[in-house]
Amino acid sequence: MKLLHAADLHIDSPLRGLSTYEGAPADDLRTASRRALENLVSLAESEPVDAVLLAGDIYDGDWRDYQTGLFFVRCMSELREAGIPVYMVSGNHDAQNRMTRSLRLPSTVFMLEADGPETRRDEGLGLAVHGQSFKQRDVSDNLAITYPEPCAGLFNVGLLHTALGGREGHELYAPCSVEHLAAKGYDYWALGHVHKREVVSQDPWIVFPGNAQGRHARETGPKGCTIVEVDDLRVSSVQHHDLDVARWEHLKVDVSEAADPDAVVDLVAAQLRAMESGRLHAVRVSLVGRSEAHLRLWREQYQLVNDVRMLANELSGVWVEKVRIETRLPDSPDEGAAGLLADLARTAAELRADEDVFRQLVTRTPLLSGSLSAEVWGEGRIDPADSDWLGRIGDEAVALLESLVSEAGESR
Repeated sequence: MKLLHAADLHIDSPLRGLSTYEGAPADDLRTASRRALENLVSLAESEPVDAVLLAGDIYDGDWRDYQTGLFFVRCMSELREAGIPVYMVSGNHDAQNRMTRSLRLPSTVFMLEADGPETRRDEGLGLAVHGQSFKQRDVSDNLAITYPEPCAGLFNVGLLHTALGGREGHELYAPCSVEHLAAKGYDYWALGHVHKREVVSQDPWIVFPGNAQGRHARETGPKGCTIVEVDDLRVSSVQHHDLDVARWEHLKVDVSEAADPDAVVDLVAAQLRAMESGRLHAVRVSLVGRSEAHLRLWREQYQLVNDVRMLANELSGVWVEKVRIETRLPDSPDEGAAGLLADLARTAAELRADEDVFRQLVTRTPLLSGSLSAEVWGEGRIDPADSDWLGRIGDEAVALLESLVSEAGESR
């Protein structure tokens, strides 16, 4: 028996903020979730698998029109023609109360109930799938606690959308423990909700396949599904397979040996050229290390960003989303500057000791409390509610002030 386990397809998920990036491949990124699902169907047919397991968040909420649902039905119909059944549950994004539109699914697609756990058996295949869909978005109950006992003589799968005991960046929906899942006696737990692939346990197998297609700069690296091979009702193989057509990357380039911005661009170019072809790469570049070029990078940062993006335009399938300067000066400054820098570091540490206080300070600055367009706020942009953004803006402010102090010392 061979099963394909996927989750978090987020078909037609809106990609906010792309309009703020000059030259962003918006059309390619907007259609990436659909193309990833098409890759899933092709993989299921070519393996071939005996069944597909979808662990929630097929959609990203209610559809703007029926085209999203029709596309999913079309893909499921292709699996039906190939004789491949699909077992699925809804999650927080496509919960029963969030979907006001619905379509008739092919007869070989089984959406498990939201009112309580349900079991679907395929005696000929030797498979039993247990699961429960989300009735509403915010499910705080342990759904798995009421899942039924395993079916004797069958390979038992638990299909569940959950954060387990909690995962960074994900709401604690349908919480449960690994120990509780293991105690159920199922052979494989097909989980969804967490967008990073994770093999939680191998006895029994408890797996998050990750999402099928990265949606923004925080969802980096290969994305896809998991294929599970079963022999004599026991798991014999669990393998990740890529489905993504656009891959988000965070490229950290050590520019310690670079003496000027041109050398920095050359180092970035070498790493961008080394990326595999065959898919779009959306890349965030961070320049790190203690470098002689540090001051010039800050002074000429707009030129630097444009140079890197022009370079990317010459490469097939590469788009640079952002360039961050995280370098430091290579040598100790003179005595006077050293004292100022020490005072600066101490003051910055005191301001940032209490994150809530620091957030209020940043939010009250005239720039943020003024008339900035709403388009620059939110995920991946200006977001004081995001601890990562807040920490990064603090680091960048300190680095810029250090550069100005050092530059003033050099000019004396």
